[in-house]
Amino acid sequence: MSTKAAKRHKFRVGKMTFLDYFLLVLLTVLSLMIIIPFWNVIMISFATQKEYADHPLLMWPKQPTLDAYRALFQDGRLLGGFLNTFKILLVGLPLSLFLTSTMAYGLSRNKFPGKKGIFFIVLFTMIFNGGIVPLYLVMKSLHLTGSLWSVILVGSFSAFNMILMMNYFQGLPESLMESARLDGAGEWKILFSIVLPLAAPIMATITLFYGVSFWNGWYDAMIFLRKAEQLPLQNVLRTIIVESTTNVSNAASVDALAKSGFSTGMKMASVFVSMLPIMCFFPLLQKHFAKGVLTGAIKT
Repeated sequence: MSTKAAKRHKFRVGKMTFLDYFLLVLLTVLSLMIIIPFWNVIMISFATQKEYADHPLLMWPKQPTLDAYRALFQDGRLLGGFLNTFKILLVGLPLSLFLTSTMAYGLSRNKFPGKKGIFFIVLFTMIFNGGIVPLYLVMKSLHLTGSLWSVILVGSFSAFNMILMMNYFQGLPESLMESARLDGAGEWKILFSIVLPLAAPIMATITLFYGVSFWNGWYDAMIFLRKAEQLPLQNVLRTIIVESTTNVSNAASVDALAKSGFSTGMKMASVFVSMLPIMCFFPLLQKHFAKGVLTGAIKT
């Protein structure tokens, strides 16, 4: 390529086209559509009830206050919800990773007996399921209703996550496993010493999937748990929002609403507090996330 042609090519690369400007504007608008509501929620949590009533779309409170957060944590239920959710995560996350990785490894081996039949059964559960009533009857027969174990076990395995991990394991060189077998290593040794250390991207991805699922889970707890002190964070948050909505509808004036136990600011504060831990957790796994999803989703 001549010098003149190279300069012309460089000019074309650096020049913004109409499509580039259109995409830039479109992405900017979409970003603002995400950021502005999120920022509004945070600012309302620091505003007074009267200021929110005057300016619902609040970008910055004139008189910031921590009253909503103070009332939220004085209530006590949110801290109990955090504790129960951490209990579910502490037990459910390792259990989910163990069940998913072991089944994915077994089904990723070509010589695994009954591989096709087991895979078909797992795949069938992604399309059809028995519904909530049979699931409740199973938990009741196991005497797990009213226990956190019911919530943990129901969410401990995902067929979709297992298929992602299985496809990733199939992409690993078979020669590594064969070499380990020649050295006398068993399947458990191969899985934990060779396969899993090489599968950091997909493990981080599946950890994020299960972690977010357990953190945001509320339906199973609503079905299987009866005691208020056992409810996880999202169920407690749901109760707070319902009570807040009830107080708003029953309040005769702004002053009466400000004196109520659950203001809109408190509702927004509870939303922000519940989102904050998972927002801090996501960046730690983000660098592995794209690679894990991309590699695990493509069957090799």
